[in-house]
Amino acid sequence: MISVNNVSLSFGKRVLFDEVNISFTKGNCYGIIGANGAGKSTFLKILSGEIEPNKGKIDITPGERLAVLKQNQFEFDEQTVLNTVLMGHSKMWQVMHKKDAIYLDPNATEDDYMRAGELEAEFGEMGGYTAESDAATFLSELGVKEEYHPSLMKDIPSNLKVRVLLAQALFGNPDVLLLDEPTNGLDIETISWLENFLADYENIVLVVSHDRHFLDAVCTHVADVDRMKIKIYTGNYTFWYESSQLMARQLSDKNKKTEDKRQALIDFIARFSANASKSRQATARKKALEKLTIEEIEPSNRRYPGIIFQPQRDVGNQILNVEQLSKAVEGRKLFDKVNFSVNKGEKIAFLSRDPLAVTTFFEIINGEEQADKGKYEWGTTITKAYLPVENNEFFDERLPLIEWLRQYVPPHVTDADEPFLRGFLGKMLFSGDDIMKTTNVLSGGEKVRCMISRMMLQNPNLIVLDQPTNHLDLESIQSFNEGCQTFPGIVLLTSHDHTFLQTVANRIIELTPKGIIDRLMTFDEYMEDKRVKELREEMYRETVMA
Repeated sequence: MISVNNVSLSFGKRVLFDEVNISFTKGNCYGIIGANGAGKSTFLKILSGEIEPNKGKIDITPGERLAVLKQNQFEFDEQTVLNTVLMGHSKMWQVMHKKDAIYLDPNATEDDYMRAGELEAEFGEMGGYTAESDAATFLSELGVKEEYHPSLMKDIPSNLKVRVLLAQALFGNPDVLLLDEPTNGLDIETISWLENFLADYENIVLVVSHDRHFLDAVCTHVADVDRMKIKIYTGNYTFWYESSQLMARQLSDKNKKTEDKRQALIDFIARFSANASKSRQATARKKALEKLTIEEIEPSNRRYPGIIFQPQRDVGNQILNVEQLSKAVEGRKLFDKVNFSVNKGEKIAFLSRDPLAVTTFFEIINGEEQADKGKYEWGTTITKAYLPVENNEFFDERLPLIEWLRQYVPPHVTDADEPFLRGFLGKMLFSGDDIMKTTNVLSGGEKVRCMISRMMLQNPNLIVLDQPTNHLDLESIQSFNEGCQTFPGIVLLTSHDHTFLQTVANRIIELTPKGIIDRLMTFDEYMEDKRVKELREEMYRETVMA
């Protein structure tokens, strides 16, 4: 068990936490949620002891071990990959070196050897004799091939370093596990492995993540960081979101009888409990929901952006035709012989095992990059809006936000006065004096919200989204997701957000070095389809990825 007692933390005049009192118990996984800057990562650092609170203390049950997912990829540069994982169990690592030092000491005494025997027993109790094979198994399951295990950390690709550090945190069955954005840098298959691992984990897990599917898969509880406090709610992220929205509607419905409202909440809890029982990894969530009372459900006081794309005109019959499009970079083939047409009503998710492939493809069809071969043609009725994965070039000039947005007013808008522009910025939560902020002081999330304001201003009937959830908080992601679901036009997107892909896309196109895989199905159906799995292996076989 880990207890937080009267913890307060401030930086100058900015108060992050004010007398927080909560506890985390064995067998539960807690998703730490909150707006960007609310203090989620800072809270994990307080729990780990990396940051000392101004007031209060953290109590962990004596004898229990706490492990943290390290964020510094260079911390273990001079260690081998395998040893980096073993170092995750610091006590075992120390015992191993102490006993080995005795054996290597030519002047060791009989008492020293007696001490070595005691250390051997302690080492064995901690699982030391299977430690290397256990660490190797973790690495392999996280996609770090055996050939890398003896390599120094500084000599392996950066995308593998994050996996090694994750293996380090998981190693040795810690009693308390703190994970800050553990899915970053992982592919879909590895995330699925991690979901199953954590869902079966019997100790305490606290995780910060913007991946709603991941939070739904692993969390039994949500810890909401808001207004300098933290409150724990039963259920996963979707349950927290939908229940808080339902409660808000109940409170605003003055005409509905109290008993009717109560019954609606009871039915809501029962529905989620039933859904939870269908999933192998949801046993703990189901038990938690069955114990929930409606008094525990509270409306969220979060502010959600208003992301609504309103096309100026409908799309025509010709939308986008792509013929024989190919592209290679520095001898690495990103995609080849891409042929497809977009049809009315389609929302297409683009995938690739090479993250550069889809970004480059989107740049080509938006006129920002040249293909090596092939061509593409947009329909004459198409008005598109593009959200690139990198947006710094849009913020080079030091302009107030309202003047920045004014640059992108389309020709068909004849009266773009200040109230008109304020409306678009206001939908993205820039209110009051915020609109006079200059673009050079914006955070990553604020820049993305500005870009979305720009997109809405264009009244597109087709939107192209390259990693749309990057830098956004959960509230913005949720609103963006819902905006794309209700958008009557065409969506072309790529994302690491499982829920975004599953709820928006009705067609999947995977770009490979040997052509494309094109299926009219949802993302989950695509990932589970046996024939698709065979095709994917065939398309990527004997292809060297950088």
